[in-house]
Amino acid sequence: MPQIQLTDTQAVILSAACARDDGAVFPITAKLKGGAVGNVCKSLLKLGLIEEIPATDLNTVWRHDEARGPITLRATPLAQSMLGITEHDATTTPAENVTRSSPRRKGTKQEALIEMLRAPDGATIEEIMAATDWQSHAVRGAMAGALKKKLGLEVTSEKIEGRGRVYRLPAA
Repeated sequence: MPQIQLTDTQAVILSAACARDDGAVFPITAKLKGGAVGNVCKSLLKLGLIEEIPATDLNTVWRHDEARGPITLRATPLAQSMLGITEHDATTTPAENVTRSSPRRKGTKQEALIEMLRAPDGATIEEIMAATDWQSHAVRGAMAGALKKKLGLEVTSEKIEGRGRVYRLPAA
């Protein structure tokens, strides 16, 4: 899979969407002003990381289409794969990929992240990046979206001299 460069804002929005059972992009949890939400969503649409679907909740409408009615956005299986939540399989439909996703599967990058954060010494962003082959924005997005919001885990951090900022989870 080609590496896609994301901004921190894009990573946070995608992580939040992937953390929801239905993959919904709205409501946006990132603090954005003006037309920034539209710009970020348009760029994610172009990358194929989110897709338009019919809206069933009028509070989540992205736009109105004359033929299709109210439209909202949801994360695609490619987004879940990019964040290490699932493995993207191009031979299955998006619904099949979403159905197979599970944040607690064994051997995933998310599981590796949790193990690193539960270690007595915790882990730095750089250490997590080396272990998962993620970029820094994806690490922060996974901690904020998947761990904190979806799994309800409390990620703490402290600055340690000579090591930098270290992130931890309480032992299981």
